[in-house]
Amino acid sequence: QVQLVESGGGLVSPGESLRLSCRDTGATSRLRATAWFRQAPGQKREALSCINSNDDGTFTAESVRGRFTISRDSVKNTVDLQITNLKPEDTATYYCAVEDRPVVYSCSMRDGLYDYWGQGTQVTVSS
Repeated sequence: QVQLVESGGGLVSPGESLRLSCRDTGATSRLRATAWFRQAPGQKREALSCINSNDDGTFTAESVRGRFTISRDSVKNTVDLQITNLKPEDTATYYCAVEDRPVVYSCSMRDGLYDYWGQGTQVTVSS
């Protein structure tokens, strides 16, 4: 069973970087399409970036492109989100999610397609 746990969040100053990790603690070996989302208080959930199940295709939202990079670490069994040049508007709870379909060639930014979600990790950017 898929059980996702996010980590790496925290309180940082503007301009700093963070690396968020999403780990499937259910120890499933199959690669799945995975996406990162975030949600700030009072705001809609925002799709950030996704990676396909073949691990050879990614997509990142234009609003964060250039600062957010998604990658998969097959050794650690994590999907990571590297965030650079953090801004106060990046403050939110960050969630990872995976699709249960066995093969996903083009990952999606539609949250309704994702079957499993983590509990989130808080990122706060403040001086």
